[in-house]
Amino acid sequence: MSFVHTYECVVPESTRTKQIRGMFDLDHGKLSRTRIECEFPGEEFAKRKWSIGLIVGPSGSGKSTMLRKLFGEAWQSPPESGRALVDEFPEGTSVREIARMLSSVGFSSPPAWLRPRAMLSNGQRFRAEMALAAAFAMRDKSRLVLDEFTSVVDRHAARIGCVAFAKMIREAGVSLVVASCHEDIIDWLQPDWIARPDVGTFAWRSVRPRPPIRLEFRRLSSRLWRRFATHHYLSGEIHPSSVCFALIHPEAGPVAFSAWLPFLGGGPLSKREHRTVCLPDFQGIGLGGRIGSLCARLWRALGFRVLSTTTHPGLVRSRSRDPDWKMTRPPSLVSGRSDLKGRMRHATGRLTAGFEYVGQAMDRALAKRLLG
Repeated sequence: MSFVHTYECVVPESTRTKQIRGMFDLDHGKLSRTRIECEFPGEEFAKRKWSIGLIVGPSGSGKSTMLRKLFGEAWQSPPESGRALVDEFPEGTSVREIARMLSSVGFSSPPAWLRPRAMLSNGQRFRAEMALAAAFAMRDKSRLVLDEFTSVVDRHAARIGCVAFAKMIREAGVSLVVASCHEDIIDWLQPDWIARPDVGTFAWRSVRPRPPIRLEFRRLSSRLWRRFATHHYLSGEIHPSSVCFALIHPEAGPVAFSAWLPFLGGGPLSKREHRTVCLPDFQGIGLGGRIGSLCARLWRALGFRVLSTTTHPGLVRSRSRDPDWKMTRPPSLVSGRSDLKGRMRHATGRLTAGFEYVGQAMDRALAKRLLG
């Protein structure tokens, strides 16, 4: 079976259209016709279970036409309303569910959730609209159809965003079909099938591991915090005595940051996680948890007990499932304590959860070398 579609339009007669026909020896007919033909399964497609489909090819190859004719009109983001992003989700969606969906697509910056979409960066807006589209599809129990997928974001943000979005779609049980002119998303989106109208082919494919991301773990100066401060979900401040580490991408530079402090209290010598944050374009693939665990392995190799208190729902959820971390206090409000000058040292108005690292330590010699 094949998908076949022919569309035509009337060519307006003018001096310029006649000149162009003459210059390039074009047909002098009054109609312009275009034919799209692509392999596409029939009954097998209806019976086979799949989650994500991709129609890919260069501009003008018929992707949008094929998408619309086979799967209906593509989802359109709501017009700008000036409302906070969280208020654009469907009525009846709980705040907890909104936070989970935004975190699931790698948009893990709660302060930015309170802004209108017009005030978000291109990468943030791309992820926000993915979460919105999925929320409406889940509400309506409908297939999600997206055109021009990843066209407005840089390629790092597109590839990383595809990983997070595909994971959420599969967990939600929603089927997704996208059209894109970018081949580079294939290994990151991991579609179950690919149609190529430019060459007329259709192929089922198995879901495979995403490509590796090469990163270097290194101790760096706390001055690097300026690059990450506006993306942290709590505060733009960092303690001046923090010991800081980063994950460094060979092209994008430092993409994840973690700062640590001594734990002031009774018991064995301890280190506590102070600030951990990932740049928006690299959120959604677990780099925040990864750098936190690398730092924990380093401190444990040097004989420290390793503690972490977090309020971020995504980090609480991932560490709750991670056998290397033991929850020492479930999400709850804590009573505030003051320092000698009367300033509050602990959160009292939000839920936080406590964890202790119980996984393997790093090689001691390597830990010493990394600490410098």
